[in-house]
Amino acid sequence: MNRKRLVLFRHNHVPADDRIAGWAYFNGYEIDVRYPFSGDDLDGLAAQLGDESDIVGTVVYGGPFNAFEHTKYPFLVQEQRWIEAAMKADIPLLGICQGAQQIAHTLGVWVGPYEPEVHEFGYYQLEPSDAGKREEFLENPIHVCQAHYHTFDLPDQAVHLARSAAYENQAFRIGEKVYGFQFHAEQTVENFRRWQDSKVTSYGQPGAQTREQQNQLMAQHDQAQGEWFYGFLDKLFGPAK
Repeated sequence: MNRKRLVLFRHNHVPADDRIAGWAYFNGYEIDVRYPFSGDDLDGLAAQLGDESDIVGTVVYGGPFNAFEHTKYPFLVQEQRWIEAAMKADIPLLGICQGAQQIAHTLGVWVGPYEPEVHEFGYYQLEPSDAGKREEFLENPIHVCQAHYHTFDLPDQAVHLARSAAYENQAFRIGEKVYGFQFHAEQTVENFRRWQDSKVTSYGQPGAQTREQQNQLMAQHDQAQGEWFYGFLDKLFGPAK
């Protein structure tokens, strides 16, 4: 019997050692990683969905691509078709940062940067909305990892779950199984260290924290972020065994 499969869409070639991959491995899932930006062909993947499919969930990660630039990046069209197919098949779907923006864009709402730009790069407080508290998505504020300056409008059918001081739309739910996060709770300390070394041009941007601020906040809040996120994954996907 095939193991249950999580399909992960990644937008870079850094090691796949984030919290989602670790959680999936220890919960008995088969991890199916796809790199559409690098040429992975998605034709036929959606056809594998259905009542007898071993695909039981999917994650669309963040990345450097603008969710609305389908002409410039044709692979985003393929990913949009996958998002539509996953929603139609009613499997759990999580979009993170660019992935959340892709879900929003797929549903026909605006995605892009504020004017003037406000960068969240570091660890910022996430506040639950009334619905977020009521649904026990997030009962109290926590600090979460961020690396973005784009945002999105909420689709009409979305339930608003969380905000930050600079960005109102940080988390939403559509139906019972589709979630979009602007933030990066999947990032471990080691993951974020790589970002600190690779995103050096983000330092000094309006809203961005210094490396010293990031280090201090990461030490204070990473464990709580991880505990919350693992609990969320337990609820969204459940164990594969």
